[in-house]
This record gives sequence, C-alpha cells and structure tokens, in this order.
Amino acid sequence: MLHRCFPPVRGLTIVFLVCVCVVTGSAELAEESSISGKGRVVKITGVANPGKTCSILIRGSNKMVLEEADRSLHDALCVVRSLVKKKFMICGGGVAEAAVSHRLSTWSNSLTGMEAYCVKAYAEALEVIPYTLAENAGLHPIQIVTELRKQHALGNNHCGINVKKGLIADMREANVWQPLLVSISAMKLATETVQMLLKIDDMIGVR
Repeated sequence: MLHRCFPPVRGLTIVFLVCVCVVTGSAELAEESSISGKGRVVKITGVANPGKTCSILIRGSNKMVLEEADRSLHDALCVVRSLVKKKFMICGGGVAEAAVSHRLSTWSNSLTGMEAYCVKAYAEALEVIPYTLAENAGLHPIQIVTELRKQHALGNNHCGINVKKGLIADMREANVWQPLLVSISAMKLATETVQMLLKIDDMIGVR
C-alpha cells in the first residue's frame, strides 16, 4: 500500500482506523504521532496478521519533490514487477536496442524495395532509445550513439552507455542490468502503434 504524506484530517481518523481493523483484524496500538514536529500521521503497530504488505511514507519539502519521489518509487516497483513476471535479465544502457538495430540494419541490406526501407526505418527508430538516454545523462547524443553503433558493428554486443563515466563500456563489467520484459513490452507496444497508424488511409478534417 502506498500513501502520500498529507496532513491527516482528524474527522477521518476514526474511519481510517475502522478500515484498518476490518482489513487486519486487530492491532495492539493505534496512535497519532508527529514526524519531526512538522506533520502528524496515524501509526498502527502490533497487527495480528500483517501479511506481506507494507506502507511507504513519502515526504518532501514541496509538492514537486513529493510527486517526483512518488514517480521514482512507482518506476522502481514496476521494474520489480517486470522481473517477477518474466525472470530474465539483459544488459542495460541501450544494449538491447543497439543490438537489434544493428541486426536489422544488416538484414535490410539484403532486402529490396519497400521491405528494405521499412526494416531500415525500424532499425533507425530503435536508436532513439540510446540517443535519449545519452541526452538525459547530459552527454553528446550523436557522438555517443555513433560510437555505440561502431562497437556493435565490431562485434562488441554487450557495449552500452555508461552514464556515470560518460562513455561506451561493457555493461556486464559495469553491472548494469534490466528486466527483459521492459524491452520486449516497449518494442511490442511501439510496433503495434505503428501498425495501427499505417491502417489509416485517409484523414477527414472537421470544423
């Protein structure tokens, strides 16, 4: 259970305690305690059957910091969920996207006509992910992606972007990993979106 740190409304405290008692069955102590003298929360201890759930209390100096912490925690929980759902790990740092892009580019050279153009465009689209990663890390995206493309062309299939050192390195040595489901879901969703857009044969303007 995830709760934002908002000042409690005293009129709702009883309702909150009733809901907790219904869910947990019983508790030894339910008290309203202060946090650093700036806020008050309801603290319940000695729950008979706590189960495997927990409450995470998020605090921040302002609303923007609080929302950013909430988003970061949500992203972390989604990564854990992806790993539990599909128990496979791959190298992070844009390795998967760069590897698939290189293979597709090589394959497109053996094709002709519209098929070659579509495969080439798909390969170029995958490079947006390492490009964005380098850009968000404050690096030179064009230089980084070019070097990444070069390393994969040389057969260094585990090379990715090391954002801490600002260079291309082996992600196995840097110990940078990510769940396989994250990359699969992103590629699948992007492909399905493009397929849906390609089915549009006309656009009608409406005033």
